[in-house]
Amino acid sequence: MTLDEELEVEHHLSHGMYAKRMSLKAGFVIGTHKHNFTHMSILAKGVARVEAGGESKVYKAGDCIEIAADVEHRIFAIEDIVWFCIHATSVTDAALIDETLISD
Repeated sequence: MTLDEELEVEHHLSHGMYAKRMSLKAGFVIGTHKHNFTHMSILAKGVARVEAGGESKVYKAGDCIEIAADVEHRIFAIEDIVWFCIHATSVTDAALIDETLISD
């Protein structure tokens, strides 16, 4: 099983926008990474803690979170969560999204 299968990743593309939906079980951590562009994330279900730029904050379902470009961050699922990352992008191939949006 791949990580995308484990996280039940769904890709949604529409007119210059991309949304990545992930389902994480309680206790799962999306490891430290950073993005090339500032984007929004929406916590649709559950409770999660986000560490970004040396700060830690707890979010609950319904919260909208801005993730700044080039800021290392990680996501901790405190409860089972559904998380959406939303990006403006001209990329239309879901297979190329991560290499376009995620920094090394």
